[in-house]
Amino acid sequence: MKRILVAAIALSALVSGAASASEQLAREKNCLACHAVDAKLVGPGYKEVAAKYKGDKSAEGKLATKIMKGGSGVWGQIPMPANPQVSDAEAKALSKWILSLK
Repeated sequence: MKRILVAAIALSALVSGAASASEQLAREKNCLACHAVDAKLVGPGYKEVAAKYKGDKSAEGKLATKIMKGGSGVWGQIPMPANPQVSDAEAKALSKWILSLK
């Protein structure tokens, strides 16, 4: 029983660490200047994005592309600028994190 508890605690730490690491990446890449987790700033809140794309199997790729190349029209008239400082791997990590939010 102790082994199961220890394994569960270790898994929980890894999962929360990954979520924290992705939020840290969002800070480092300046995403949080326009977005918040729970509220609309310039762009939509990340939880709203996750809800919009819930069940869309292609959402991770769509968001990663939008993070890197920018876009407009999905969330209103204010365009999202391209982010050339974000690598493909970072964009995928960010989109996976955003879609994991509930």
